[in-house]
Amino acid sequence: MKISFHGAAKTVTGSKHLISLSNNEEILLDCGMFQGLDLDSRSLNKVFGFDPKSIDYLILSHAHIDHSGLIPKLVKDGFKGPIYSTTATFDLCTIMLMDSAMIQEADARFLNKKNEFKTPLIEPLYDKEDVDNCLKQFVCLNYNQAFKINDHIEVLLTDNGHILGSASINLKIKEKNKTTHLTYTGDIGRYKSALLKDPTPFPQADIIICESTYGDRLHEKYEHAEQEILNTIIETCVNKKGKVIIPAFSLGRTQEIVYSLNKLNLYGLLPDIKIFVDSPLAVNATNIMRKYALSLNDDVQQLIKSSPDPFGFDYLTYINDKRESQALNNKEGPFILISSAGMAEAGRIKHHLMNTLEDKKNCILLVGFAEGKSLAGRLINGEKKVNIYGNELDVNATVKVINSLSAHADYEEIIRYLSCQDISKVLELFLVHGDPDVQFAFKKRLKYEGFKKIIIPSINDQFYI
Repeated sequence: MKISFHGAAKTVTGSKHLISLSNNEEILLDCGMFQGLDLDSRSLNKVFGFDPKSIDYLILSHAHIDHSGLIPKLVKDGFKGPIYSTTATFDLCTIMLMDSAMIQEADARFLNKKNEFKTPLIEPLYDKEDVDNCLKQFVCLNYNQAFKINDHIEVLLTDNGHILGSASINLKIKEKNKTTHLTYTGDIGRYKSALLKDPTPFPQADIIICESTYGDRLHEKYEHAEQEILNTIIETCVNKKGKVIIPAFSLGRTQEIVYSLNKLNLYGLLPDIKIFVDSPLAVNATNIMRKYALSLNDDVQQLIKSSPDPFGFDYLTYINDKRESQALNNKEGPFILISSAGMAEAGRIKHHLMNTLEDKKNCILLVGFAEGKSLAGRLINGEKKVNIYGNELDVNATVKVINSLSAHADYEEIIRYLSCQDISKVLELFLVHGDPDVQFAFKKRLKYEGFKKIIIPSINDQFYI
């Protein structure tokens, strides 16, 4: 057996991990798009590092674009096998991947028009027809029900608490007279999160591929985030009559923020300020979250008793229409605007930031992880000038960062998640989905915990098991 890493290797995006068996079967774990790396992302997303036609099976951990976003291109380039995921992940992919195709097409039109005398023209990686084609290949599985892909490969999906439908992938692979148990954790979620149930234990593994996004830090408690959000609203909207602009991933983060604002409203703490969620994808994702509301955690079930819709209340408006979105750029504050995407690299948020960053009355509230080269990452790093669509802008607005809303486990939570394992039986542990400095720090912690062989792969590295 061989494992090769074609994304999320010493970086936090583009997850693609390939398992090659001795009988030439190939299993791909995730097929994510590189995001937030500026021009590097475009070149990296054009080449897989393997032949899509040679892949027999794809198993998807969750619907975030950095894990699912190249599936339509994989199918377009020749992959014909089944795509295994949970039902919720499939539902979310139907909107996430279509939105990705539309954003690529819109950005290509915009940039080609802006650079009309330059060649070659920018082409989308895939279109809406490619998305429709890939969705036909999904096979939905339930949590905790082992499924035999064939007579020597068995898969079990377990809830890892990251986003709706997310799963760790547990494989039992028989080769000749040997059985190997391999777990890919996917992105590990938080314990006591705002919306989701806690991550669940997974079966004993020989080989673990483990995420490490926050392997060097601890998160503050979620309750602190709600107070920081409220303080920011009062300081910006009430005192300055400004705008609070929140770049947020349409899936997960947007619903968490809306849920928090709903609770503040129920407690009578939220000022009478208009709130807009400006993202067609977020609107659709919220509707899917509503569909699965009874699968969310006990706190959500309690809130539903007094507020039947956890993602809807007075003062809150969801925006689909493009013209309504554009009108927000000319609307005077105060108001709160939540818009995708979280790294501010695509979608409507870039236009909103272009129209608000230079006004010191406003506040840009960043509520999740952002790759350092992304627009959100540059704001987090304190850059005073940023370029959006070719326009250099002064960052006069206040920039605030709240890390406690992260959907990724911190190092204590990852170690807690791995504690279900008998460490003496884990032969190798690969760290993926993390920046190198973070991974090296986390490797030291894991060694202290007793893990013996810990490997940090680089892009396209191969390892024989």
